[in-house]
Amino acid sequence: MKLEVNNLKKSYGEKLVLDDIDFSFESGKIYGLIGRNGAGKTTFFNSLNSDIDIDSGSFYLEDEYGKNSLSTNDIGYVVSTPIVPEFLTAREFLEFFMEINKDKVDKDKTVDDYFSLVQISREDQDKLLKDYSHGMKNKMQILINVIAHPRVILLDEPLTSLDVVVQDEMKKLFKSLKNKHIIIFSTHILEIAMDLCDEIIILNNGKLELIEKSNL
Repeated sequence: MKLEVNNLKKSYGEKLVLDDIDFSFESGKIYGLIGRNGAGKTTFFNSLNSDIDIDSGSFYLEDEYGKNSLSTNDIGYVVSTPIVPEFLTAREFLEFFMEINKDKVDKDKTVDDYFSLVQISREDQDKLLKDYSHGMKNKMQILINVIAHPRVILLDEPLTSLDVVVQDEMKKLFKSLKNKHIIIFSTHILEIAMDLCDEIIILNNGKLELIEKSNL
């Protein structure tokens, strides 16, 4: 499976952020998208997810059945600041999400199975989400974006608020998913990208450039 980005251009006023980008992403790899703060990494993700209007460009998914335009239903987007319904417990939220996405969720897995996937303890499962730490909310956000089986997973700085142990747990989870998904992982921390990602891409001056790890 491939994700093709063709002629993507995005400006804010006179500032050109994404400059006629052409790039192809494949399943089976985790792509590390790195760049300075303000380089346009989140703008790139928001363009793919149709959260912003672009100046020009098109996105396609290609698999054994052919090529189709990318839709928001194909995408799971983990934003850097997690947004969760704080008036619900984690269990209530997960049960609700599984119910409204029952046509996508793995029917062989229970709510407890999914909590185990991101190492959320039984004690924490029945806490209100408003009482979760930033890192715990991030784990819930990652979880719901994984269980709906999106074909493309966009991860915008998902590990920066997590401690080292939890980071390692999430890295193992992402690696276990890469063969069935296209995963693009945005970070400004080179060490995390080098440890997790199969390919490193730099966004600089509006262009995407694939960089050999040895050259970094």
